[in-house]
Amino acid sequence: MSPSKSLQDSIIHDIALAPEGHLKIDWVRAHMPVLNSIREQFEKEQPFAGLKVAISLHLEAKTAYLAKVVQAGGAQVTITGSNPLSTQDDVCAALVEDGITVFAKYNPEPEEYKNLLIRTLETKPDLIIDDGGDLISILHSERPDLREQVRGGAEETTTGILRLKAMEKEGKLEFPMVAVNDAFCKYLFDNRYGTGQSVWDGINRTTNLVVAGKTVVVAGYGWCGKGVAMRAKGLGANVVVTEIDSIRAVEAYMDGFTVLPMIEAAKIGDIFVTVTGNRDVIRGEHYDVMKDGAILSNAGHFDVEVNKPELEVRSTQVRTVRRNIEEYKLKDGRSVYVLAEGRLVNLAAGDGHPAEIMDMTFALQAMSLKYVNEKYQELGKQVINVPYELDEQVARLKLASLGIAVDSLTDEQKSYLDSWQEH
Repeated sequence: MSPSKSLQDSIIHDIALAPEGHLKIDWVRAHMPVLNSIREQFEKEQPFAGLKVAISLHLEAKTAYLAKVVQAGGAQVTITGSNPLSTQDDVCAALVEDGITVFAKYNPEPEEYKNLLIRTLETKPDLIIDDGGDLISILHSERPDLREQVRGGAEETTTGILRLKAMEKEGKLEFPMVAVNDAFCKYLFDNRYGTGQSVWDGINRTTNLVVAGKTVVVAGYGWCGKGVAMRAKGLGANVVVTEIDSIRAVEAYMDGFTVLPMIEAAKIGDIFVTVTGNRDVIRGEHYDVMKDGAILSNAGHFDVEVNKPELEVRSTQVRTVRRNIEEYKLKDGRSVYVLAEGRLVNLAAGDGHPAEIMDMTFALQAMSLKYVNEKYQELGKQVINVPYELDEQVARLKLASLGIAVDSLTDEQKSYLDSWQEH
């Protein structure tokens, strides 16, 4: 699509912001060698020639480059944001200049945000990349008329996969979706090292406070929680983990962290980070016992993990005291601070995961989309895992970009491993 046509069709804040957006995209491209390799492959093979692809992700530079890689594979790409506060207007403008249709603005009103998602679906895509499941949910509830030609797609995050599996269980899912979040090269690196670093980038940039010596409460010890806790420990914090899963709680304990119920952790925490994918992880009863000055942040996909309505009813005043920090003045005089309105702190108050980390994740997205397009007729209406060979291919490309080689099994070693007889 020509830049003038994409501008005519798009809804963005200001096309004049494009130069800064191009600089951001150029920077991440220089640090995403795996995706660069896949782009070269796509340019030759044109796997999406003649197809329309809709993308809903946190719309910043790394996501923009993924969109350009899919476009290089022959697709007509339309993109929107998966979170109102993570969209970067300059990046949106740059994509429009590159011939991609964009329906996204920073911090739209809820109704406008929903409309931007629907406008994206009204392009009637053949393939979808989703983050959190909003596009897929709309297609299966409010606008089933827009899903007739959808072949399938890929889902980025835990929250979205939970929604997809619920739909599959009820027999409501109408096409195959690849659970990219469950791939090794996603959760081992993106969730752990990416979230671990970017959460603290966001918190530290926003608060400008020291972490060393403080008590950090991490709610949830999945791969994201592991990363957040590990980085908090590295910054010198005393780390407390809260969990509902007994096995993960034992793991947190053996990793050297204190494990407590939230009602106990709430009494001693200085900084809280929720990473569960569930709602009301921090709620009324917890606010009642928190220390004066407690800082609350969320790194789960939706802004429901920190229950703001229950905090508001306990407050006499709510005011913005610093960009992305709201102070809730409680009736007894204590102050509790919420970062980035309870939305994803690493994206709403930061730039998200490092480019080198998202390089692997978005390589998985691109390859999974190609896989679905090739196999959708035989995959069925279900949530499927990323094929191991794609996972392994991304890892090989990553190692090659680092100049790292690994061993291969000899024929004798392969025979040994395949034999059941006495060795």
